Amino acid sequence: MFPLYDFLIYCFICAYTPGANNLLSMSNAARLGFRRSVVFNLGITAGFFLVMSICTFFSATLYTLLPRVKIFMEILGALYMLYLAWKVWKSSGDLKGEGGREVSFWDGMFLQFMNPKIYIYAITAMSLYILPVYSSPLALFGFVLVLMVIGASGSYVWALFGAAFCRFFARHTKAVNLVMALLLVYCAVSLFL
Repeated sequence: MFPLYDFLIYCFICAYTPGANNLLSMSNAARLGFRRSVVFNLGITAGFFLVMSICTFFSATLYTLLPRVKIFMEILGALYMLYLAWKVWKSSGDLKGEGGREVSFWDGMFLQFMNPKIYIYAITAMSLYILPVYSSPLALFGFVLVLMVIGASGSYVWALFGAAFCRFFARHTKAVNLVMALLLVYCAVSLFL
């Protein structure tokens, strides 16, 4: 049975916690306005799709060719979630970003190929939640789209709310970090239940 709630919790935490996409989107929108930042966010979306597709192909191939690797992928995925929970819990509320030039569609797209958070997000989601249940190319393509929409939505939300999110996180840093960290610990533990 597909663990829908655990999968969605993991995806939304990865998509909405601070990272390169979200901080650059927020900074760009705060400096230039939401409308002028949309081109950069469209680049993020396109890059997300490409990286998700590559990671899905890699994960599905590895999962099919080496079924014994499943336990190692689960352990590494759970350890990554616990590490991410620790980093979220310990992170400060300082999300201020300074930027120079306006970023383009291509900047947003190519950023995805250098963003380790996206690779880990894709490989973890695929190997821990999706591949144990689904293997058809159509289902995997559907999940690529779901992961892309959820993942890229974080950058749009951060751009839309720009400085408002920055102020909220700065004001409620410990509470937000505690909730997100506990949800990640829950996801890590639920992999083995």
